Amino acid sequence: MGVSCAYPVGRSVCSSVVLNLIRGIMEAPPVTMMPVTGGTINMMEYLLQGSVLDHSLESLIHRLRGLCDNMEPETFLDHEMVFLLKGQQASPFVLRARRSMDRAGAPWHLRYLGQPEMGDKNRHALVRNCVDIATSENLTDFLMEMGFRMDHEFVAKGHLFRKGIMKIVVYKIFRILVPGNTDSTEALSLSYLVELSVVAPAGQDMVSDDMRNFAEQLKPLVHLEKIDPKRLM
Repeated sequence: MGVSCAYPVGRSVCSSVVLNLIRGIMEAPPVTMMPVTGGTINMMEYLLQGSVLDHSLESLIHRLRGLCDNMEPETFLDHEMVFLLKGQQASPFVLRARRSMDRAGAPWHLRYLGQPEMGDKNRHALVRNCVDIATSENLTDFLMEMGFRMDHEFVAKGHLFRKGIMKIVVYKIFRILVPGNTDSTEALSLSYLVELSVVAPAGQDMVSDDMRNFAEQLKPLVHLEKIDPKRLM
């Protein structure tokens, strides 16, 4: 998720772009210290998460239609692969490759998500460094050549709403029964994940207040929280 970007360039150029991006991420200092360099702004993802049981899905969708800018949500069906690169650091370096299964010709996406910052109790959302770029379809081969290995893969199917700069996704995760065969899947649970997120430059913590206010309007259908991933391990 060689490599193509938002504009048509040669494969070797795009491969070097992705390679430099990966090196930059791996060698970067903590995100709170990263300056704006080379015209690129250090982007952060602000995130709240929750879940609803299958039988409550329609009620939540109805509520979101009334609250969001798009009354009819976008739908998506994506295949995501999680790649690991083990090095000298204590934990492996993780990249996510995602492709759309229902939009022919859509680019692959390569995504990096940094370690979550949970410390500030006045901030109402989990915060983590976020890098997301569009690539060409040979992304997975490129990552394997660099030494990454695929750890796991899944299919995500759901709905996407927007409210200003906020994005709300409601989706179900499907386990892939036969590696590489996205036609052979089964639902992982009897519930849907719900995520409310904003991607903004570092330091824009006021967006978490807007997110909390929006999340309050979804109660009691779903309780969106600042969840520490370490608690789930």
